[in-house]
Amino acid sequence: QVQLVESGGGLAQIGGSLRLSCAASSEQSSSTKEMAWFRQAPGKEREFVAATNWSGDRTNYSNSVKGRFTLSRDNANNTMYLQMNSLQLEDTAVYYCAADQFRPRFFNGIAYPGAYDYWGQGTQVTVSS
Repeated sequence: QVQLVESGGGLAQIGGSLRLSCAASSEQSSSTKEMAWFRQAPGKEREFVAATNWSGDRTNYSNSVKGRFTLSRDNANNTMYLQMNSLQLEDTAVYYCAADQFRPRFFNGIAYPGAYDYWGQGTQVTVSS
């Protein structure tokens, strides 16, 4: 059983920053070897943001957030983070944390939601002008 709980969402202005957290609890640490952030805006499909492996030496970002967002994880505290800088209106979405035991396949640098078995409930990020 894996539980993922996101926090840190809220309201930010264009150009501002937010830091999301995903706290993981599981009976087996291997269940969260691979972790990722996805987001979903109203009326749109869930889209890939960033993903990493257990050691953090492999991290992938979508082109839309590359250079602005930074994913990191603290395995000692079972927590993953997403530092979001230079926020833009199009970053407004519900952000979801995801985890899986196995490495996802990446297509053009993007992982798909179906590759992850475990999901959090999401946290809302709203960017305003």
